[in-house]
Amino acid sequence: MSASERPLPPPEDSNEWGSRSQVRSLVLMALTIGGLYLCYRMAAPFLPALAWALALALLLVPVQRWLEPKLRSPGLAAGTLVLLVGLVVLLPAMLVGDWMLGEAKTGADAVTAMVDSGQWRRNLEAYPLLAPAAGWVERQFDLPDTVNAITSWVTGSMASLARESVLQLIGMVLTLYLLFYFLRDRRNILASIESLSPLTAADTARMFGDVDDTVHATVYGTLIVAMVQGALGGLMFWWLGLPAPLLWGIVMGLLAVVPVLGAFIVWIPAAILLLLGGSDVKALVLVLWGSIVVGGIDNVLYPMLVGRRLKMHTLLAFVSIVGGLIVFGSSGLILGPVTFAITRLLLEVWNRRKMTSGTMTEPDGSSRAD
Repeated sequence: MSASERPLPPPEDSNEWGSRSQVRSLVLMALTIGGLYLCYRMAAPFLPALAWALALALLLVPVQRWLEPKLRSPGLAAGTLVLLVGLVVLLPAMLVGDWMLGEAKTGADAVTAMVDSGQWRRNLEAYPLLAPAAGWVERQFDLPDTVNAITSWVTGSMASLARESVLQLIGMVLTLYLLFYFLRDRRNILASIESLSPLTAADTARMFGDVDDTVHATVYGTLIVAMVQGALGGLMFWWLGLPAPLLWGIVMGLLAVVPVLGAFIVWIPAAILLLLGGSDVKALVLVLWGSIVVGGIDNVLYPMLVGRRLKMHTLLAFVSIVGGLIVFGSSGLILGPVTFAITRLLLEVWNRRKMTSGTMTEPDGSSRAD
């Protein structure tokens, strides 16, 4: 029998386990997963800059769209916005960092002086009901040594913060660098994501919308409200003559970022200290200001800035923000809620596909569940 007359081998079943097609698919999957893992490892050091650049880009897109026709250049419009953001964000951040160092030292010195002079004991003894607490504290704690240890820790932390400020400055510059390309090339970036997305066009568009809503709600509803609360709290500290008003204002703003926590963690102990020091009126003013103005601004500003954009329960918002901060660091404030929003969308897509696959079409065109 000639070679031309020999029967051809049967076609290989591509669905058979161990077939050449299956092996190729597995190799391709392994290479893809390995490549994605390596890409993640390379991008991980830049996650904070990427997250904040993404957030700023989403917030500035309306301004970019307005500016592009006037300047007739996407690159020039993006460069102008990056320059403005640098002047508005970078310079104040450097100044605030210097002020925080000074305020921390001033506050630590004031507390140390109060303890060393025994002023805290005299303040407690002015209240007969609280006078026994002074003796109990002295018996249980070596207060001067404890305060000195805390002061040394604060001083060391501030020195470490000063050293790390150089790295933070580099991170801010990198954020502005990435922001320029996110603004200038946003259309190409979105088109690339759409082409690579395994989701349908409608689900991909919804994902973009959910990410945009989450970032806007997080930045406007969390950061801006926290900044206002911290500013109002620090202003009252300054007006009442409390030490380190700028430092404690920033601390109140940082605490207000986290759901459930808030600025009251700072101003309630401060009011107690004022009361123990005999400043009853100042303590009452601080309590009223903190509970009505600082606490109430959240209920006024948050609905105005967020509306219905953050479609997330309070508990999930708490987990996404706090968990994001633990996993990703400072960028977790953005990446945490965004990760929750995307994961929720993916679960909804899987649930919809499961429900669709669980129905059968009848001959008359109607559908029924299996």
